[in-house]
Amino acid sequence: MIGPMFTRRGALLLLGLLASVPMAPALRAEGATRVIAAGGSVAEIVFALGAGDRLIARDSTSSFPPEVLDLPDIGYLRTLSAENLLALSPDLILAEHDAGPPEAVEILQRSGIPLIVLPEAFDAEGVATKIAIVAEALGLPERGAALSGQVRASFAQAAGAAAALPHAPKVMFILSMQGGRLMVSGRGTSADAMIRLAGGQNAVDGYEGYKALTDEAAIAAAPEIILVMDRSGDLAVTLEDIRAHPALSLTPAARNGHVVAMDGLYLLGFGPRAGKAAQELAGRFGDILAGQTGDEAADQAGDGG
Repeated sequence: MIGPMFTRRGALLLLGLLASVPMAPALRAEGATRVIAAGGSVAEIVFALGAGDRLIARDSTSSFPPEVLDLPDIGYLRTLSAENLLALSPDLILAEHDAGPPEAVEILQRSGIPLIVLPEAFDAEGVATKIAIVAEALGLPERGAALSGQVRASFAQAAGAAAALPHAPKVMFILSMQGGRLMVSGRGTSADAMIRLAGGQNAVDGYEGYKALTDEAAIAAAPEIILVMDRSGDLAVTLEDIRAHPALSLTPAARNGHVVAMDGLYLLGFGPRAGKAAQELAGRFGDILAGQTGDEAADQAGDGG
């Protein structure tokens, strides 16, 4: 049984075992027809493998492809109810690395129903590993290999687009700014990884994870570009919000209107579309850099960007 702390090295070892040793049902369930996907990238992988018709439920972070929204919603990935999942009588549960809470994961692990928790991934090989694990579990290794090849090719194209940028722009990813309180990505996050894959540099690298950022630190970060998720309602972060913020309004990104918004799952999910997302983000960075006026370029030189 694969636990929530499953590492990439462990994943690779598992794949070797899957190829050579008859596996217990907890590790392979190719006959599974009642599959629950807990996590946006998990559902994407299942659909990309052509097995979307096996899914019976998905979590609230799953939004692509559009037909996944027709499935019952089991709630947020990190606040799952084991009882609700078991009530659906699944014969396989596929989950992201951060599925929780731990108590729910433990109940599912002891239920006897195959549970596979995928490793975290921030690059082409990591995504390919996730795909291979799901494909093996569903008994679709050939489709998995083909999809992994497509993913590697898309990441290579993204690397080319990133390398073509005139310089690495300083980018700040804002997770939220409700009540004027900035929650920003540091190192070691999916946002940080995507910024770097797209040829940028994280303007906030003094800490790891998503944390609150002081106004003074936001001004000192001097981002050239601000990156946000394309949301609606109270969670939306718009250029108007950024320009109204006392600290962000003083940054080059706000002064020049350099705000990029992208769908959250597409941008941060690190599923089969991750390479395409990185390539698109690199293109958005390139458009901004190509459109800079002389004054804007001078701003960046003065800010050390």
